[in-house]
Amino acid sequence: MGAREKFIGVNSITFNRQFQTDEDCFKYLSEIKWQSGYICKKCGHSKYYKGVKPCSRRCMRCKYDESPTAGTMFDKCKFSLLKAFHIAFKISTKKKGMSSEELSDEFELRQKTCWEFKWKIQQAMQSSGRYPLRGVVHVDEFFVGGEEEGGKRGRGKGNKRLVIIALEIVKGVKGSFGRAYAAVIRDASSNSFKPFFEKYIDKDADVVTDEWTGYKPLKSTYKNMRQVPSNNGKSFPELHIHIMNIKIWLRGIHHHCSEERLQGYLDEYHFRFNRRNRMEAIFDLLTQRMVQYEPKRLSK
Repeated sequence: MGAREKFIGVNSITFNRQFQTDEDCFKYLSEIKWQSGYICKKCGHSKYYKGVKPCSRRCMRCKYDESPTAGTMFDKCKFSLLKAFHIAFKISTKKKGMSSEELSDEFELRQKTCWEFKWKIQQAMQSSGRYPLRGVVHVDEFFVGGEEEGGKRGRGKGNKRLVIIALEIVKGVKGSFGRAYAAVIRDASSNSFKPFFEKYIDKDADVVTDEWTGYKPLKSTYKNMRQVPSNNGKSFPELHIHIMNIKIWLRGIHHHCSEERLQGYLDEYHFRFNRRNRMEAIFDLLTQRMVQYEPKRLSK
Protein backbone atom coordinates (compact mmCIF):
# COMPACT_ATOMS: atom_id res chain seq x y z
CA MET A 1 0.00 0.00 0.00
CA GLY A 2 1.34 3.41 -0.91
CA ALA A 3 1.46 6.26 1.57
CA ARG A 4 -1.84 8.09 1.71
CA GLU A 5 -2.08 11.83 1.11
CA LYS A 6 -2.79 13.57 4.40
CA PHE A 7 -4.42 16.96 4.70
CA ILE A 8 -1.91 19.31 6.33
CA GLY A 9 -2.76 22.83 7.43
CA VAL A 10 -5.38 25.02 9.09
CA ASN A 11 -6.28 27.25 6.15
CA SER A 12 -9.98 27.13 5.26
CA ILE A 13 -9.43 28.00 1.60
CA THR A 14 -6.99 25.10 1.19
CA PHE A 15 -9.38 22.79 3.00
CA ASN A 16 -12.34 23.85 0.84
CA ARG A 17 -10.26 23.25 -2.27
CA GLN A 18 -9.43 19.66 -1.27
CA PHE A 19 -12.88 18.69 0.06
CA GLN A 20 -15.52 19.91 -2.38
CA THR A 21 -17.82 16.86 -2.59
CA ASP A 22 -18.95 13.91 -0.50
CA GLU A 23 -16.86 11.67 -2.74
CA ASP A 24 -13.71 13.61 -1.80
CA CYS A 25 -14.49 12.81 1.83
CA PHE A 26 -15.33 9.15 1.19
CA LYS A 27 -11.99 8.76 -0.59
CA TYR A 28 -10.11 10.31 2.33
CA LEU A 29 -11.86 8.02 4.84
CA SER A 30 -11.25 4.93 2.71
CA GLU A 31 -7.53 5.65 2.60
CA ILE A 32 -7.46 5.90 6.39
CA LYS A 33 -9.70 2.90 7.01
CA TRP A 34 -7.83 0.52 4.72
CA GLN A 35 -4.34 2.02 4.88
CA SER A 36 -2.99 -1.30 6.22
CA GLY A 37 -4.90 -3.34 3.67
CA TYR A 38 -8.45 -4.57 3.22
CA ILE A 39 -9.85 -7.33 5.43
CA CYS A 40 -13.54 -8.23 5.16
CA LYS A 41 -15.38 -7.66 8.43
CA LYS A 42 -17.65 -10.66 7.85
CA CYS A 43 -15.37 -13.42 6.60
CA GLY A 44 -11.79 -12.11 6.84
CA HIS A 45 -11.11 -12.34 3.10
CA SER A 46 -8.54 -9.87 1.73
CA LYS A 47 -9.71 -9.45 -1.87
CA TYR A 48 -12.43 -7.06 -2.99
CA TYR A 49 -13.90 -5.17 -5.87
CA LYS A 50 -15.69 -1.84 -6.13
CA GLY A 51 -18.83 -1.57 -4.04
CA VAL A 52 -22.09 0.26 -4.63
CA LYS A 53 -21.41 3.48 -2.71
CA PRO A 54 -18.47 5.83 -3.42
CA CYS A 55 -15.17 4.22 -2.38
CA SER A 56 -16.93 1.25 -0.75
CA ARG A 57 -15.45 -2.24 -1.08
CA ARG A 58 -17.30 -5.48 -1.77
CA CYS A 59 -15.75 -8.72 -0.55
CA MET A 60 -15.03 -11.15 -3.42
CA ARG A 61 -15.89 -14.15 -1.23
CA CYS A 62 -19.01 -13.25 0.82
CA LYS A 63 -20.10 -10.16 -1.18
CA TYR A 64 -20.34 -7.98 1.93
CA ASP A 65 -20.34 -4.35 0.79
CA GLU A 66 -18.62 -2.04 3.29
CA SER A 67 -18.71 1.74 3.15
CA PRO A 68 -15.75 3.83 4.39
CA THR A 69 -18.08 5.25 7.06
CA ALA A 70 -19.32 1.86 8.38
CA GLY A 71 -18.26 1.27 11.99
CA THR A 72 -16.84 4.77 12.33
CA MET A 73 -18.04 7.93 14.03
CA PHE A 74 -19.21 9.18 10.64
CA ASP A 75 -21.67 6.30 10.36
CA LYS A 76 -25.40 7.12 10.16
CA CYS A 77 -24.67 10.86 10.09
CA LYS A 78 -27.85 12.95 9.73
CA PHE A 79 -26.28 15.27 7.17
CA SER A 80 -23.83 15.07 4.28
CA LEU A 81 -20.33 13.73 4.82
CA LEU A 82 -18.97 16.95 3.35
CA LYS A 83 -20.64 18.97 6.11
CA ALA A 84 -19.36 16.50 8.70
CA PHE A 85 -15.79 17.02 7.46
CA HIS A 86 -16.15 20.79 7.55
CA ILE A 87 -17.55 20.68 11.10
CA ALA A 88 -14.68 18.47 12.27
CA PHE A 89 -12.20 20.85 10.62
CA LYS A 90 -13.72 23.92 12.27
CA ILE A 91 -13.84 22.36 15.75
CA SER A 92 -10.30 21.04 15.58
CA THR A 93 -8.50 23.98 13.98
CA LYS A 94 -10.22 27.07 15.36
CA LYS A 95 -8.44 28.28 18.48
CA LYS A 96 -11.64 28.27 20.55
CA GLY A 97 -13.58 25.67 18.60
CA MET A 98 -17.25 26.33 17.86
CA SER A 99 -20.43 25.93 19.89
CA SER A 100 -23.31 23.84 18.58
CA GLU A 101 -25.29 27.07 18.09
CA GLU A 102 -22.53 28.56 15.94
CA LEU A 103 -22.32 25.34 13.93
CA SER A 104 -26.09 25.36 13.50
CA ASP A 105 -26.02 28.88 12.06
CA GLU A 106 -23.05 28.29 9.76
CA PHE A 107 -24.09 24.91 8.35
CA GLU A 108 -27.88 25.41 8.43
CA LEU A 109 -28.52 22.40 10.64
CA ARG A 110 -30.62 21.93 13.78
CA GLN A 111 -28.73 22.87 16.93
CA LYS A 112 -29.44 19.46 18.49
CA THR A 113 -28.07 17.71 15.40
CA CYS A 114 -24.83 19.70 15.70
CA TRP A 115 -24.75 19.03 19.45
CA GLU A 116 -24.99 15.28 18.87
CA PHE A 117 -22.28 15.21 16.20
CA LYS A 118 -20.00 17.40 18.29
CA TRP A 119 -20.35 14.89 21.13
CA LYS A 120 -18.94 12.23 18.80
CA ILE A 121 -16.03 14.51 17.93
CA GLN A 122 -15.34 15.19 21.61
CA GLN A 123 -15.24 11.46 22.30
CA ALA A 124 -12.63 11.06 19.57
CA MET A 125 -10.65 13.84 21.26
CA GLN A 126 -10.21 11.85 24.47
CA SER A 127 -6.58 11.34 25.44
CA SER A 128 -5.15 7.92 24.67
CA GLY A 129 -3.21 8.02 27.95
CA ARG A 130 -0.07 6.93 26.09
CA TYR A 131 1.85 10.12 26.81
CA PRO A 132 1.92 10.72 30.59
CA LEU A 133 3.15 14.05 31.89
CA ARG A 134 6.84 14.14 32.84
CA GLY A 135 9.31 16.50 34.47
CA VAL A 136 7.75 19.09 36.79
CA VAL A 137 3.99 18.59 36.99
CA HIS A 138 1.66 20.87 38.96
CA VAL A 139 -1.67 19.40 40.08
CA ASP A 140 -4.76 21.05 41.55
CA GLU A 141 -8.55 20.90 41.43
CA PHE A 142 -11.13 23.50 40.50
CA PHE A 143 -14.88 23.81 40.34
CA VAL A 144 -17.02 24.43 37.27
CA GLY A 145 -20.46 25.90 37.88
CA GLY A 146 -22.18 28.58 39.94
CA GLU A 147 -21.29 29.79 43.37
CA GLU A 148 -21.75 27.34 46.19
CA GLU A 149 -24.79 27.85 48.36
CA GLY A 150 -24.00 30.40 51.04
CA GLY A 151 -20.74 31.34 49.30
CA LYS A 152 -18.86 28.59 51.13
CA ARG A 153 -15.25 27.90 50.20
CA GLY A 154 -13.28 24.69 50.34
CA ARG A 155 -13.46 21.26 48.69
CA GLY A 156 -17.20 20.82 49.30
CA LYS A 157 -18.99 20.46 45.98
CA GLY A 158 -22.21 22.31 46.56
CA ASN A 159 -23.81 22.68 43.14
CA LYS A 160 -20.47 22.69 41.31
CA ARG A 161 -18.60 19.98 39.43
CA LEU A 162 -15.11 19.15 40.62
CA VAL A 163 -12.25 18.81 38.11
CA ILE A 164 -8.67 17.67 38.71
CA ILE A 165 -6.02 19.10 36.41
CA ALA A 166 -2.30 18.56 35.81
CA LEU A 167 0.10 20.77 33.85
CA GLU A 168 3.73 20.26 32.81
CA ILE A 169 5.94 23.19 33.84
CA VAL A 170 8.98 23.96 31.69
CA LYS A 171 12.01 24.38 33.96
CA GLY A 172 13.94 27.61 33.71
CA VAL A 173 11.36 29.38 31.55
CA LYS A 174 8.98 31.50 33.61
CA GLY A 175 5.38 31.19 32.54
CA SER A 176 6.10 28.38 30.08
CA PHE A 177 4.35 25.03 30.13
CA GLY A 178 3.94 21.81 28.18
CA ARG A 179 0.94 19.51 28.01
CA ALA A 180 -2.06 19.29 30.34
CA TYR A 181 -4.93 16.94 31.16
CA ALA A 182 -8.12 17.34 33.17
CA ALA A 183 -10.86 15.02 34.40
CA VAL A 184 -14.17 15.35 36.21
CA ILE A 185 -13.99 13.60 39.59
CA ARG A 186 -16.54 12.65 42.21
CA ASP A 187 -14.77 14.21 45.21
CA ALA A 188 -11.37 15.40 46.42
CA SER A 189 -10.30 12.08 47.95
CA SER A 190 -7.21 10.05 47.13
CA ASN A 191 -9.48 7.35 45.68
CA SER A 192 -10.77 9.87 43.13
CA PHE A 193 -7.30 11.28 42.44
CA LYS A 194 -5.57 7.92 41.94
CA PRO A 195 -7.03 6.89 38.52
CA PHE A 196 -6.19 10.32 37.10
CA PHE A 197 -2.60 10.14 38.37
CA GLU A 198 -2.15 6.61 37.05
CA LYS A 199 -3.40 7.48 33.57
CA TYR A 200 -1.85 10.89 33.04
CA ILE A 201 1.26 11.34 35.23
CA ASP A 202 4.54 9.46 34.96
CA LYS A 203 5.57 7.88 38.27
CA ASP A 204 9.01 9.54 38.09
CA ALA A 205 7.57 13.03 37.57
CA ASP A 206 8.32 15.82 40.04
CA VAL A 207 4.71 16.28 41.11
CA VAL A 208 3.81 19.40 43.10
CA THR A 209 0.43 19.84 44.82
CA ASP A 210 -0.98 22.02 47.56
CA GLU A 211 -1.28 20.69 51.12
CA TRP A 212 -4.69 19.06 50.74
CA THR A 213 -4.70 15.73 52.62
CA GLY A 214 -6.21 13.82 49.70
CA TYR A 215 -2.86 13.88 47.90
CA LYS A 216 -0.80 12.39 50.77
CA PRO A 217 -1.57 8.70 50.12
CA LEU A 218 -0.24 9.06 46.57
CA LYS A 219 3.28 9.79 47.82
CA SER A 220 3.90 6.07 48.23
CA THR A 221 3.67 5.68 44.44
CA TYR A 222 4.95 9.08 43.32
CA LYS A 223 8.26 9.24 45.16
CA ASN A 224 9.19 12.70 43.87
CA MET A 225 5.91 14.26 44.93
CA ARG A 226 5.92 17.23 47.30
CA GLN A 227 3.25 19.43 48.82
CA VAL A 228 3.58 23.18 49.28
CA PRO A 229 1.29 25.89 50.63
CA SER A 230 -1.05 27.17 47.90
CA ASN A 231 -0.92 30.83 48.97
CA ASN A 232 -4.26 31.36 47.23
CA GLY A 233 -2.87 29.94 44.01
CA LYS A 234 0.30 32.06 43.97
CA SER A 235 2.44 28.93 44.26
CA PHE A 236 0.94 27.63 40.99
CA PRO A 237 0.68 30.68 38.70
CA GLU A 238 0.90 28.82 35.36
CA LEU A 239 -1.68 26.26 36.43
CA HIS A 240 -4.13 28.89 37.64
CA ILE A 241 -3.80 30.85 34.40
CA HIS A 242 -4.62 27.61 32.57
CA ILE A 243 -7.66 27.01 34.80
CA MET A 244 -8.85 30.58 34.27
CA ASN A 245 -8.57 30.15 30.48
CA ILE A 246 -10.67 26.97 30.61
CA LYS A 247 -13.39 28.70 32.63
CA ILE A 248 -13.42 31.71 30.31
CA TRP A 249 -13.69 29.39 27.30
CA LEU A 250 -16.57 27.42 28.82
CA ARG A 251 -18.49 30.55 29.78
CA GLY A 252 -17.72 32.55 26.65
CA ILE A 253 -18.16 29.93 23.92
CA HIS A 254 -20.50 27.36 25.39
CA HIS A 255 -22.26 29.28 28.19
CA HIS A 256 -23.36 26.05 29.86
CA CYS A 257 -22.57 22.34 29.72
CA SER A 258 -24.21 19.55 31.69
CA GLU A 259 -22.33 17.46 34.23
CA GLU A 260 -22.57 14.48 31.87
CA ARG A 261 -20.97 16.44 29.03
CA LEU A 262 -18.31 18.38 30.93
CA GLN A 263 -15.63 15.74 30.38
CA GLY A 264 -16.17 16.04 26.64
CA TYR A 265 -15.49 19.77 26.74
CA LEU A 266 -12.35 19.24 28.82
CA ASP A 267 -11.16 16.66 26.29
CA GLU A 268 -11.86 19.02 23.40
CA TYR A 269 -10.00 21.90 25.05
CA HIS A 270 -6.91 19.82 25.79
CA PHE A 271 -6.91 18.05 22.42
CA ARG A 272 -6.25 21.44 20.82
CA PHE A 273 -4.11 22.78 23.66
CA ASN A 274 -1.70 19.84 23.62
CA ARG A 275 -1.24 20.23 19.84
CA ARG A 276 -0.99 24.01 19.75
CA ASN A 277 2.54 23.86 18.31
CA ARG A 278 1.63 21.34 15.58
CA MET A 279 -1.84 22.33 14.56
CA GLU A 280 -1.15 21.61 10.90
CA ALA A 281 -1.76 17.87 11.45
CA ILE A 282 -4.68 18.12 13.88
CA PHE A 283 -7.53 17.55 11.41
CA ASP A 284 -5.95 14.42 10.00
CA LEU A 285 -5.33 13.05 13.50
CA LEU A 286 -8.93 13.72 14.50
CA THR A 287 -10.24 12.08 11.34
CA GLN A 288 -8.08 9.01 11.96
CA ARG A 289 -9.53 8.69 15.44
CA MET A 290 -13.09 9.09 14.18
CA VAL A 291 -12.46 6.28 11.69
CA GLN A 292 -10.64 3.94 14.05
CA TYR A 293 -12.78 4.33 17.19
CA GLU A 294 -16.06 2.49 17.56
CA PRO A 295 -19.05 4.84 17.70
CA LYS A 296 -20.46 5.33 21.20
CA ARG A 297 -24.04 5.87 22.19
CA LEU A 298 -24.90 9.43 23.06
CA SER A 299 -25.84 10.27 26.62
CA LYS A 300 -29.38 11.56 26.88
